[in-house]
Amino acid sequence: MKMAGIDVHKKVLMVVVVDTSALQEKPARRRFVTLPSELQRFRMWLQEQGVEEAVMESTAQYWRSVLWLELEPHMHLHLAQAFSNRAPRGRKHDFKDAERLVRRLIADELILSFVPNGEQRIWRSLTRMKVQLTRDRVRLQNQMECLLEEMRIKLSIVVSNLLGASGLRILHALAQGETDPKKLAELGDERLHCTEEQLVDALTGRVQPMHRGMLALQLQRLQLIDQQMAQLNHMIAQAMKSHQDAVIRLAEVPGLGVDSAQQIIAEVGAQASTFSSAAELAAWVGTCPGKEESAEQNQSSRSAKGNKYLRRVLNQAAHAAVAKKGCHFQVVFRRLMPRLGYKSAIWAVANRLCRVVWKILHEGVRFIEQGREVGPREKKQRAQLLARALRKLGYEVTITPINQLAPKPA
Repeated sequence: MKMAGIDVHKKVLMVVVVDTSALQEKPARRRFVTLPSELQRFRMWLQEQGVEEAVMESTAQYWRSVLWLELEPHMHLHLAQAFSNRAPRGRKHDFKDAERLVRRLIADELILSFVPNGEQRIWRSLTRMKVQLTRDRVRLQNQMECLLEEMRIKLSIVVSNLLGASGLRILHALAQGETDPKKLAELGDERLHCTEEQLVDALTGRVQPMHRGMLALQLQRLQLIDQQMAQLNHMIAQAMKSHQDAVIRLAEVPGLGVDSAQQIIAEVGAQASTFSSAAELAAWVGTCPGKEESAEQNQSSRSAKGNKYLRRVLNQAAHAAVAKKGCHFQVVFRRLMPRLGYKSAIWAVANRLCRVVWKILHEGVRFIEQGREVGPREKKQRAQLLARALRKLGYEVTITPINQLAPKPA
């Protein structure tokens, strides 16, 4: 069998073809440019050489257009993590690097990355773009608060959500030129947890024309981000419509919701079929304890880096789960915190959540709360909350109570 090793760069590809049955022979070498027309010649040359498998390093985003878009339909592909193919200092060479990839793959010395199928890659692109937009929105909110500080307006002290309904009405009025604190205070909702005098005092500042112009630009950016996030929500819901049941089953887990369930499915797949066990998924995500052993002593139990997108979701979910009264994860957290400390106990809960996620996706089961018994009223409220969130994202949901099964006769 012949195998290709590809050293990927932005402009060029260094390719070697090795006959695995005769490793002592000199491999065929060829250099290609990464332009579309040249990539077709590259694929045709590999097919003429009889290549059945190809391996390359994960180099920025350049590997995507080379392997998984050009070669995926024609041969079996491997993506290696770059640090597992490092060369000794002073002995690095492009063709040597490509040949070393093949030899280390045959010797099972490379750390290979998980590359999902085309549909799941689309899910990842959509959900990761939404995460980036969410970060942009938070960054913009911080910039708006800094601008209000320059105006000497302390709106964020008396309003819990600066970009809520009341906050946005006041900000738009400020941007349009309104400076009277009493008129601005009238735009606040009656449900605000502050008196009218406190709101008037917080809105008494010194607003310059430059400030109003900058605030107007920031509000325009905020509107654009919100529109794009709404479009992304619709696109994600349509892309995952065939796996709606998996989204609902994950959203039922304490600490998770519809949005986090979609992100998890985008990263691991609707059935998590790539991972044979919950422990394997936890190791890939990086929630389980690591090992750094020397002389039969473990020097560190620090977790591996793993998938940073899933680590973020599970960390946030763990914080939410331990705050839910009567939840099983809260009981586990309180038992572990005196011995491990807050951070490690939260990470232990995230590890358990990761294993629960694998079981729900891989085996198609639903989450059963093992903490205190949940009453019918709380169940109904949770179901209505999830249904409202799913309908908002474009799913069709109906709440149907499950009849209790009659006890079996003895």
